[in-house]
Amino acid sequence: MQTTNHILMIRPVDFKFNEQTADNNKFQVASTESDVQTQALKEFDGFVSLLRQNDVDVTVIDDTLEPETPDSIFPNNWVSFHEDGSVFLYPMFSENRRLERRREILDELAEKFELNYISDLSFYETADIFLEGTGSMVLDRINKIAYACLSIRTEAEAFNNFCQLAGYKSVIFNAVDASGFPIYHTNVMMCIGDRFAVICFDSIPNLHQRDFVRKVLSSTGKEIITISLDQMNHFAGNMLQISNRKEESLLVMSEQAFLSLNEKQINTLESFSKIIHAPLYTIEKNGGGSARCMLAEIHLPEK
Repeated sequence: MQTTNHILMIRPVDFKFNEQTADNNKFQVASTESDVQTQALKEFDGFVSLLRQNDVDVTVIDDTLEPETPDSIFPNNWVSFHEDGSVFLYPMFSENRRLERRREILDELAEKFELNYISDLSFYETADIFLEGTGSMVLDRINKIAYACLSIRTEAEAFNNFCQLAGYKSVIFNAVDASGFPIYHTNVMMCIGDRFAVICFDSIPNLHQRDFVRKVLSSTGKEIITISLDQMNHFAGNMLQISNRKEESLLVMSEQAFLSLNEKQINTLESFSKIIHAPLYTIEKNGGGSARCMLAEIHLPEK
C-alpha cells in the first residue's frame, strides 16, 4: 500500500530556527517573532486536530526539553516504518538532530504495532555520510522505487544501501533551486501518490536526468502534475497522500502550498484525493519544512 492511516507526530516543546541546518536548507528563514514556539505549537495542534477530524489515526508524542532538539517536529527524517515490520533509523547531518532518535518512541509504538527488525544506518554519521529518511527519499511503495536528489544531506552510498536492504530500485538525480543551490531534501520538490506524482521538473537542470525521472514515473502509470519553482518554494512539492479509517484517500499539505496551486492542478489532485490543508507558516519559515515533513507514516502491522 502506498498510503496508511497511522501517523506519528512529535509535539514541539522548544521549536525554533536551527542554526545547524540553515546553511544547506535555503527554505529556512529566521523569524522576527518573539515567541516562535507558541506560534508553532498552535499550528501543530491545529494540524493534528484537522487530521483527526478527517478520521486519521495520529499518535502524538511530546518532545522533551533536554536534549535540545529544535527540529524534532520533523520525525520523518530520522525514522521510517514499513509493512513487513521493519524500521529504519537514518544518519542525520546536524548533530542536534541526531538526538531526535529516541528509543522510547519506538517502545511506545511497539505497544500497538509489530516492530520486527531495526536497520540502523546512523553509523554513516562517523564518515559524514547522510540520508535523512523520507525527506531525503520519496518512496513509491507500490512499485518499490525510491527517488532521491543528491545533496550534503542525501548521499548515494547510504541511499543505495537503504534500497538494497529494503528491496527498492534507486532513482538518483540532481535538483537545484532558482539560484542553482542543491535542494536539501527530495520531498520538497516531489510527492508520490498511488496514482499520481507531483514534481518540479524545472529544478532538475540536467535534461537527461529530467527525462529519465519522467520516464520512470510514466512507466508506473502515474499521472504527472508539474509544479513550478515558485510553487516549490511555497512547499507545493511537500505533500503527502495518506488514508483514513474509512479507507478514503487524503492529500495533506500546508495552506501556503494549497494557495500556490492553480485551478487545474487542484482539480487534477482532487480527482485522486480529498485535499486537506493547514496553516503552517511559522513552522515552514523557521524550520524550512512543511506538512509532509511533520508526518512519519506508520506502515507497520498492527498487533
